[in-house]
Amino acid sequence: MPFVLYLLGLAVFAQATSEFMLSGLGPDIARDLGVSIPAAGCLTSAFALGMIVGAPAIAVLGARWPRRRTLLLTLTVFLAVHVVGALTTDFAVLLGTRVLAALANAGFLAVALATAAGLVPPDAKGRATSVLLGGTTLACIVGVPAGAVLGQYLGWRSAFWAVAIISLPALLGILRSVPSRGAGPATVGRFHIRPRLAVLLLLGALVNGATFCSFTYLSPVLTEVTGLGVGWVPLMLALFGLGSFAGVTVAGRYADRRDDRLVLVAGGILLLGWCTFALTAASVVPTVLLVLLQGGLSFAVGSTLIAYSLYAGSGTPVLTGGLATAALNVGAAAGPLLGGPAIGAAGFRGPLWVSAALVGVALVAGGSIKLVDREGPG
Repeated sequence: MPFVLYLLGLAVFAQATSEFMLSGLGPDIARDLGVSIPAAGCLTSAFALGMIVGAPAIAVLGARWPRRRTLLLTLTVFLAVHVVGALTTDFAVLLGTRVLAALANAGFLAVALATAAGLVPPDAKGRATSVLLGGTTLACIVGVPAGAVLGQYLGWRSAFWAVAIISLPALLGILRSVPSRGAGPATVGRFHIRPRLAVLLLLGALVNGATFCSFTYLSPVLTEVTGLGVGWVPLMLALFGLGSFAGVTVAGRYADRRDDRLVLVAGGILLLGWCTFALTAASVVPTVLLVLLQGGLSFAVGSTLIAYSLYAGSGTPVLTGGLATAALNVGAAAGPLLGGPAIGAAGFRGPLWVSAALVGVALVAGGSIKLVDREGPG
């Protein structure tokens, strides 16, 4: 894989750390700014909503720019708003910075996905996607737990400062290593959402909704249901990240085969895992095992759906990357919003049951509209 892919992955690492770190910082933010835990959970939804709007919008607005310029601009904005977020004492301002950070993140990721796909042979999009999204899984292993530790000892604002600092070398690396010429503008071209692509986008939204529904509220599940001390939270977040890294790595090798049965089988196991997690969350050993397993399955299925989407929309890679990013973040926005009321109705196990329901809907949808019926190699 070209070295530039790993530089793009470093930027994705910083962005994913920001997106996911609130799962370990939510209670601290809620106490510091005087809001409820579900309200703090809305910071995750706000980020996801910004991603939904930003991915296709910036893909279109930046279509006439060279890809390096779009990558540099969006990453610069991302860095700047984290500085503002670290300084503010107003929850509304913090909420606004999350939306702006997400808009920048979305535009960056949409163009980065297209850039990554264009830097490898036509039959290696799955592996290129796995390298790029490896930054996301490493964020779960290193960035998010480190953010939780920083939050516990130095306050939640220190995690925002850390994201800004990490973004700086990524910015300089892209400036030096992404060609200013050659990649060309992110051409939009004529675009039509084919039925197969629409199916993949729907499934991506549902699966990612399940992931974010439980991951956003994982900290209170561990402390209030499982009975673990707060010191265990960073370790468990890292365990989820280790699973996700393994899942993305394996999925990258199999996604290029474009065998839909792998997604359906993995999705069925994912559904069983969320149900089992909800039933056994009070026990430490099953919880530890299922945090690892669900992290792996969630990201394996999600990254495979992204790779399949890039194949299905290969004629317009930037817009396809933008739509895939937006679809995944529809789920990321809906998941915490559904999980919050579920806590009130069923306690902290509620988000786990919502995750199971979302994956169940995805399996039904995938089967009912005949995902396995291909339209052709596109």
